[in-house]
Amino acid sequence: MSSLSFAKSAVTKGKDQVFVAAVPLRATKGAAQLLMSAAYSLNLWDLQHFMVIIEPSSPPPHSQSQALVFDYQPEDPENIFTALAVLSGRAVPGVVLTRKLTKLPRSKCWFVGYSNEDAVDKAYKFNNTWEADLRVGLHDCRDYTNGLVEHLTGEKLILEHLRSTTAGQS
Repeated sequence: MSSLSFAKSAVTKGKDQVFVAAVPLRATKGAAQLLMSAAYSLNLWDLQHFMVIIEPSSPPPHSQSQALVFDYQPEDPENIFTALAVLSGRAVPGVVLTRKLTKLPRSKCWFVGYSNEDAVDKAYKFNNTWEADLRVGLHDCRDYTNGLVEHLTGEKLILEHLRSTTAGQS
C-alpha cells in the first residue's frame, strides 16, 4: 500500500475511481447532534461516519451526477432508541444506502484506488451479500467501507491505512 495516492490523480482510461469520505455521525437532534459535529470538527476518527464514493470513468449520458455514494448506517440513526441500543452494544437494523453526488466533497475525502471492472455493478453485488444487522465496533460503517474498498480495489484495511497516514490532517 505504500504506493497509494491520496490526491486525485489523472483519470486512468476505463477505470472507475474509488474514494473514501468521512462525515459527522448522525444523531438525535440537540446535544447529541452537536457533540457529533464537534467530534467531526476535532478530527476524532472513531466518531466519524465513513462511506465509499465511486466516480465512474464514463458517467451515464444526460446525468448531472458525477459520482455515487455507498454507505451503511442504522435504519433510523436519529432515533433515541437506536442510539441507546448502539451505545449498549446491541445490534440494530442497518441499511445500505446509495445516492448520487454532483461533485466530490472538498474535505475528508481520499482517493484510494481504481477498480478494473465496473465498480458500480461490483458495489451493488457486494451490497446484496452484506449482513443487515449493524453493531458498532463489530459490523458497522468502518467494516462496510473496508470491505467494499477491498472488493473494488484489492486494498485491505483502507481505514487503518488512512488513519495512520492522515493523522492530524483534515
